Amino acid sequence: MGRSPTSQANSGETPLRLLVVEDDKDLNRQLVTALEQAGYAVDRAHDGEDGWFLGDTEPYDAIILDIGLPKKDGIRVLEDWRAAGRKTPVLILTARDRWSDKVRGFDAGADDYVAKPFHMEEVLARIRALLRRAAGHASSDLVCGPILLDTRGGRVAVDGNPIKLTSHEFRLLSYLMHHTGRVVSRTELVEHIYDQDFDRDSNTIEVFVGRLRKKLGVDAIQTVRGLGYIIAPPGIEADPATPKSAH
Repeated sequence: MGRSPTSQANSGETPLRLLVVEDDKDLNRQLVTALEQAGYAVDRAHDGEDGWFLGDTEPYDAIILDIGLPKKDGIRVLEDWRAAGRKTPVLILTARDRWSDKVRGFDAGADDYVAKPFHMEEVLARIRALLRRAAGHASSDLVCGPILLDTRGGRVAVDGNPIKLTSHEFRLLSYLMHHTGRVVSRTELVEHIYDQDFDRDSNTIEVFVGRLRKKLGVDAIQTVRGLGYIIAPPGIEADPATPKSAH
């Protein structure tokens, strides 16, 4: 919000697609604003029913879920997601003195929690950690051959030389590098780098890939005909495995 595409791309977080489910409209707005300024694509819901539906039908990379929600309790929402096989990382929000909520949340399938009131930087740091763990990365730096993507600082470098990317170029590279060595379809990329309200067009993915290849200057992003794209260290032939389903 209020930032140029370039500043979003270098604002300090890994831009993937998130969902915020919080009934307090002011807090919901604050969370969404902070996450969008960090470069994420963010959808929002203000009650449990809408939150459950979005989490059940859209392919989010992580979800921030309040426990005390109208229409459908947050714990029930989470239990229903897990029962349906939804494995999206979930960060629950709970009142500071409700330790029992934390236990219920973890038992229901939560991956982490933040107690209210909280510092926004803590939420951002925990989301970064959830995304790294979900993709099998222990470090905040993602590396593929000479390419380094700093998820904490929002920077990209090739052989130590900084590369300036637009927000959408950064989101696409970030998603591919979170899934290094796996074929990612155009549909999956569209669903993870744009929020729900964005006018999505899978044809633009090819444009972004072309720009990334020129800016990176290394042969890392490979096209797997009929399937999508894969990023692998230059000189290594990627295995054209079937792409993971979008959800």
